Amino acid sequence: MSGKALRDLNMLPGSERKNENSSKGGLTKPCVENSNENSEEWKRKNSSSLVSTPTNGGETVKSEVEIANSEVEYIESENLNDLDDVDMSLKTLIDGLDSKDWVLVCEALNNVRRLSMFHKETMLDMLENVIPLIVKSLKNPRSAVCKTAIMTSADIFSACSDHIIDSLDPMLLQLLLKSSQDKRFVCEAAERALIAMTTWISPLTLLPKLQPYLKNRNPRIRAKASMCFCRSVPRLGVEGVKAYGIDRLIQIAAAQLSDQLPESREAARTLLLELQNVYEKSHEPVPTTVSEQPEMSSWEHFCHSKLSPLSAQAVLRVTNVAREGLVLGS
Repeated sequence: MSGKALRDLNMLPGSERKNENSSKGGLTKPCVENSNENSEEWKRKNSSSLVSTPTNGGETVKSEVEIANSEVEYIESENLNDLDDVDMSLKTLIDGLDSKDWVLVCEALNNVRRLSMFHKETMLDMLENVIPLIVKSLKNPRSAVCKTAIMTSADIFSACSDHIIDSLDPMLLQLLLKSSQDKRFVCEAAERALIAMTTWISPLTLLPKLQPYLKNRNPRIRAKASMCFCRSVPRLGVEGVKAYGIDRLIQIAAAQLSDQLPESREAARTLLLELQNVYEKSHEPVPTTVSEQPEMSSWEHFCHSKLSPLSAQAVLRVTNVAREGLVLGS
């Protein structure tokens, strides 16, 4: 027995050198096959997982956003249909909005949109109970819920207009926050909702709601609020601006000219040009004698009379540059 073992031992190095590649393959292959079997078994067990790890460059990674999109359909307002059973939907609406199942919450939010569009009076009666739950969804960290709540807000603005004003504050804050965040598809939806708000809600009631946010500590909120403010003022018209107070408006715009973010400054410049246009329309020049001073009713005099010297100079610099540009372009 010991002699046979010795002969085997002496033959081993030569055998290894001769069959080095094949022996390595023989040792490795069972491990690879076993690994593949385990991998296939793991894939079968985890086929419903939220995230799947790619095995090569051609495979895609399923993210939470993609899974959410596959389970929740973002329906544009013009594609919404009326409810099949309004009474049943009304009975389950509040529970659905307050559900812990985020898919049910999204379904309930879409029903709120349908009620707003097709059953406005019914929705007006429910606003007091529905708005806090929409705000809750706006705060939801799940993007699908948040975006659906944003779309719901836009449809409520369109349907309810000034009826929403008493409940607007918590919604407005959340929409300003969402329009300032980094998730692009949420940000864009929030901006569309803010545009709907400034389109459908009367500027006389909306401007006082927006004004406190122009001094918010968050510069992004200030910027979004400035853009909303700028969009709302022209809807007042000449008489509306005079009624609201052009002196108040020019002070607000002048303060925004020195804001941190360019969006705020650009909104302020746009607003100042609008105010200049309104002022000059309401102060048409009249023939004067030599002794009279027509400049006393000019835009420049108005700015100096309502603003500090530095603010007046900044405002006039903006409006004069714009006017010079129009002259050169004509």
